[in-house]
Amino acid sequence: MSGQSITDRITAAQHSVTGSAVSKTVCKATTHEIMGPKKKHLDYLIQCTNEMNVNIPQLADTLFERTTNTSWVVVFKSLITTHHLMVYGNERFIQYLASRNTLFNLSNFLDKSGLQGYDMSTFIRRYSRYLNEKAMSYRQVAFDFTKVKRGADGVMRTMNTEKLLKTIPIIQNQMDALLDFNVNANELTNGVINAAFMLLFKDAIRLFAAYNEGIINLLEKYFDMKKTQCKEGLDIYKKFLTRMTRISEFLKVAEQVGIDRGDIPDLSQAPSSLLDALEQHLASLEGKKVKDSTAASRASTLSNAVSSLANTGISFTKVDEREKQAALEEEQARLKALKEQRLKELSKKPASSATTAASPVSTTGGSIITAPAIDLFSTPSSTNSASKVGSDLLDLQPTFPPALPISTGLPVANTWGGFTASPTPQPQTSRGLNVDFDSVFGNKSASANNSDSAVASPSQSLPPSCQPPGKLVSDDLDSSLANLVGNLGIGNGTTKK
Repeated sequence: MSGQSITDRITAAQHSVTGSAVSKTVCKATTHEIMGPKKKHLDYLIQCTNEMNVNIPQLADTLFERTTNTSWVVVFKSLITTHHLMVYGNERFIQYLASRNTLFNLSNFLDKSGLQGYDMSTFIRRYSRYLNEKAMSYRQVAFDFTKVKRGADGVMRTMNTEKLLKTIPIIQNQMDALLDFNVNANELTNGVINAAFMLLFKDAIRLFAAYNEGIINLLEKYFDMKKTQCKEGLDIYKKFLTRMTRISEFLKVAEQVGIDRGDIPDLSQAPSSLLDALEQHLASLEGKKVKDSTAASRASTLSNAVSSLANTGISFTKVDEREKQAALEEEQARLKALKEQRLKELSKKPASSATTAASPVSTTGGSIITAPAIDLFSTPSSTNSASKVGSDLLDLQPTFPPALPISTGLPVANTWGGFTASPTPQPQTSRGLNVDFDSVFGNKSASANNSDSAVASPSQSLPPSCQPPGKLVSDDLDSSLANLVGNLGIGNGTTKK
């Protein structure tokens, strides 16, 4: 089977509808495609483990749910995804796995859909056992052996005797579970099992490096231990020699499948004389007859053994540093590519797209119209108000002399839709109070029609059609009043007669 199945697409669509991006990504990382999980999906899930608002138990439960599938491809990819998050994800993920009573119950898993399903089911059972043991180790020591600090001041080198004798067997159990994967080069036939093998290979290097440093610390303390401690230490060292042989075979498989020789560490065997010296020391503590050996010979043997094991540790450290450097270079290349892509996107955008929040009004050329800010609560000066009255919003009304400001106590609407305070009334001059009383009381004077001291009336803004013909004089309040009063007087006289 190749490509995403209909079931994969339907499951991803269901999670899209429910809005669960994490569950959708888990489904996409564990499809029926016979290939390893895609890097973009793994990177997204790693990022999710670093986000505090992501529910880690829900993420883990989704992965566990995928392992209940009947297809070996889905189950194997679910284990690979879980292993990847345990190694590269936030420590919260492995902490949660370690807190669970059970993880993967796949000891009886078997895919009967085909011959390949039978073969891969065996490795799925072994792989799930290793992941269970890895989580169990974290529960017992509260740290991951593949991530501990190494070197002369590392965790395993500075551990006291009692804790060291309890910790090394935990490493041995995890190492046994890893080496029990027991795959040959001719069995790495598809991308799924190859992805699992690469993760196991990296774990094996780091785990054995911590194991090696623990043995160095044990040998340095061996001749100062009590009898029971020496017996435990001798048993641990014998198991170490056996596992060193097995790890050598595992690394040969890695070399056969095409892993670069520089990424495979060199293992240096400790001299066989060291084992004899350790056994003789224990026999002497038990009161048995042993060959006489000087302290100088024992010290020389121990020094040679520690030196050879230290060289092995250095080889593991170089491989680990090379891997870190490659990861850094890959990340830098990715950032550079993203930066170049971003610069191309910015160069394609038109200049008019650049706007400012200060003013939403911009011209077609991208320049911003900057108008002075309008103070809605200021009181305009008399000169400014007088000059602005003669020119209204769209210059639709005829020009008229400045009118007397009328104070109504209400705010005046300005051009921009806002309101300003009403202008302060100006004192009237004597010129504005000159009234022709002769014209008012019936004596029409020609000079009244040409008066320059008239006060502007609001009615003058009305169109000419709204004024009674022959009764009002445009732009002259005095003459209009005189005509009205005169007409009234004439009418009264006629009535009396």
